[in-house]
Amino acid sequence: MTKGAANNIRVLDFSWGMAGPLTAMLLASAGAEVIKIESQQRIDMSRIGADPYTGKPTGINKNSIFNDLNRNKLSANINLKHPKGLELIKSLIKMSDVIVENYSAGVMERLGLGYKAVRELNSAIVMSSSSTMGGTGPEVGAIGYAPLFAASSGMSDMTGYPDGPPTEIRYSMDIISGYTTFVAIMAALVSRQGTGKGQYIDFSSRESISILLGDALMDYTLNGRVQTRNGNDDATMAPHNCYRCQGEDNWVSIAIDNDSEWHAFCMAMGNPAWTNDDRFALQISRHKHHEELDHLVESWTITFSHYQVMEILQAAGVAAVASLNPQDLFTDPHIQERQSFIVMNNPEAGERFSVASPPWKLSETPCSIYRDAPVFGEHTKYVCCELLDLSIEEVQKLIEEGVLQ
Repeated sequence: MTKGAANNIRVLDFSWGMAGPLTAMLLASAGAEVIKIESQQRIDMSRIGADPYTGKPTGINKNSIFNDLNRNKLSANINLKHPKGLELIKSLIKMSDVIVENYSAGVMERLGLGYKAVRELNSAIVMSSSSTMGGTGPEVGAIGYAPLFAASSGMSDMTGYPDGPPTEIRYSMDIISGYTTFVAIMAALVSRQGTGKGQYIDFSSRESISILLGDALMDYTLNGRVQTRNGNDDATMAPHNCYRCQGEDNWVSIAIDNDSEWHAFCMAMGNPAWTNDDRFALQISRHKHHEELDHLVESWTITFSHYQVMEILQAAGVAAVASLNPQDLFTDPHIQERQSFIVMNNPEAGERFSVASPPWKLSETPCSIYRDAPVFGEHTKYVCCELLDLSIEEVQKLIEEGVLQ
């Protein structure tokens, strides 16, 4: 196991889908012991859904999304709807530090595991409840998944081209929600070091997206303006777009913020005649004529590969980056040097596959991937026998009663 920032922390993971499991997986990558609580009554949707890469059904241990989001975890199958199962969970809560759940608002309360009940068992517990709209307020009953996070936050309406519809945004919304929840939990654990008290985190996935739109929210609050889709245009910068390059479907993004960057850009291109046009002399006029400017910029970028344009402009101090498809990402030298992806071999799936590494590099508390995603119920006996101190005979009886599965 890694010697990470969350060493000696035990997490009970009741989450499912994507956002919640990602939060718990990040805690596991930071060194926490994460126990995923599962049951036959409610199998994680990512275990049983069609594989996103092949579109074909998979077994409960073979789905690539599940295996990516649940690495480093343990799996214990405990029936939460059985009274004895609930008692086992309560015993685990007493010896744990964090609870992660992303059921619809109110589900944990109906199970008898809401924060008030949990706090009676363990006053130092940090509990995170992640839902679409949060656990209070007029929209508390709203349910949803990633595209609804984006739509209700305003992100979808602001993403797309001026003459097109709002954009449906999927997995990245779960990722933002999962990472933000992780940061909130780590902050609560740091606070607990000083106070000895746990916290309850009522997390709204919609709000985790809305906070990325601060300028638009303030523009409406102060000026009454409603910002909407503008493609790649910026309010002041020009050129500011994604430009076609040599080859099939190759592109590069370029952003120029001021006159000095514009002059560096012109020199990097070899000062073609059109750069002396009076329309492009000042930033304000370049922005006014940005559509004409975009066509001229692309007449230069199309003569090079996307990597060549990036290297030429970055060397000149101009913000530019190649637009990378999945294959580009895996082979990009910088990403490889950072070890952003590692190859794992899941014994149940019988396949080697690449997964994203933890996104931060820490010298004293490094994160790591040290265990494949768990087989369904793989660690039930460990949890019962080693943590809860039950005998093999007691475990077998609980299996026969339908408490363990």
